[in-house]
Amino acid sequence: MATAAAGALSLLWGWLWSERFWLPQNVSWADLEGPGDGYGYPRARHILSVFPLAAGIFSVRLLFERFIAKPCALHVGIQDSGLYQAEPNAILEKVFMSITKYPDEKRLEGLSKQLDWDVRKIQCWFRHRRNQDKPPTLTKFCESMWRFTFYLCIFCYGIRFLWSSPWFWDTRQCWHSYPYQLLTSGLYYYYIMELAFYWSLMFSQFTDIKRKDFLIMFVHHLATIGLITFSYINNMVRVGTLVMCLHDASDFLLEAAKLANYAKYQRLCDTLFVIFSAVFVVTRLGIYPFWILNTTLFESWEMIGPYPSWWLFNGLLLILQVLHVIWSYLIARIAFKALIRGKVSKDDRSDVESSSEEEDVTTSTKSSCGSSSRNGANRVNGHMGGSYWAEE
Repeated sequence: MATAAAGALSLLWGWLWSERFWLPQNVSWADLEGPGDGYGYPRARHILSVFPLAAGIFSVRLLFERFIAKPCALHVGIQDSGLYQAEPNAILEKVFMSITKYPDEKRLEGLSKQLDWDVRKIQCWFRHRRNQDKPPTLTKFCESMWRFTFYLCIFCYGIRFLWSSPWFWDTRQCWHSYPYQLLTSGLYYYYIMELAFYWSLMFSQFTDIKRKDFLIMFVHHLATIGLITFSYINNMVRVGTLVMCLHDASDFLLEAAKLANYAKYQRLCDTLFVIFSAVFVVTRLGIYPFWILNTTLFESWEMIGPYPSWWLFNGLLLILQVLHVIWSYLIARIAFKALIRGKVSKDDRSDVESSSEEEDVTTSTKSSCGSSSRNGANRVNGHMGGSYWAEE
């Protein structure tokens, strides 16, 4: 029994690290065992260092958010307080917890008669109750400031590193002498740091603020981790650095716009969002398919030819392109609303609810609903009844 299990495990291990899958024809793992200069050739065991580094990054994030991001948030006027608390009511709480969080008109009328409350007051209660469980602006500001800091630093490092790299100016250099391309220390640190960061995001996604596109982001993180890992193991690191730097180019702009939004700097927020939108569309729908995909699909086919992991690598790149199209559509829809309303409108993924109806309710039933706190429902995502777009 044990012998059979060991044999099956050995077959699985051999299939997992099959040279026919990972490497081009006439290339073996033994060919890549030379020490070379610096770090030699990429090794699968290098990936193991990512996990303690990811834990370290997450620990640094906790310290950063507490001792740097939070004081910055307080300095720009974001209060360390939760959303407006709904008035305690056992009947409405039972309906909210056991039946529905979004009562229809018929149920609202029944509750109105039962409690002798105005229908709008009940609508106001349910809206506040839904928002009550969602994180305050301070928490979102700290999360965004951490991502902004990392994306900006890693983007600057990537540009500095690639500027002196020949494949940045001629993508055919990504495949010259492949796979016998030595791994330098700068390239190694760039790759491992990016991979560790995305592993930290993969785990923290389950504890961070929940978004409506949770599944899309989950697929994005999986595809990104898969891309970085596979490209490292089969030494497609040169083109991998181009992909990473291209994506980092717009990410820090989005986080900067969100920070301005939470701090209630409306004009700066809208300006940064316009810049982010332009950079995103140009890099993800222009440079990415015509520069990155062109070299991975066509130049590499011409110079090294396809093999199994080549197909997987390009499949993951194409998954990212599909996600780019989806996000570009969402950004375009927000921009279209902005043109109509004269300001950046609410993102459909926003984690806090608000509506013009609630503003009317707050005004007309102030005595019954209570006045909003500084970070209440009328100050959603850091603005007074204005820009709600800022979640990714």
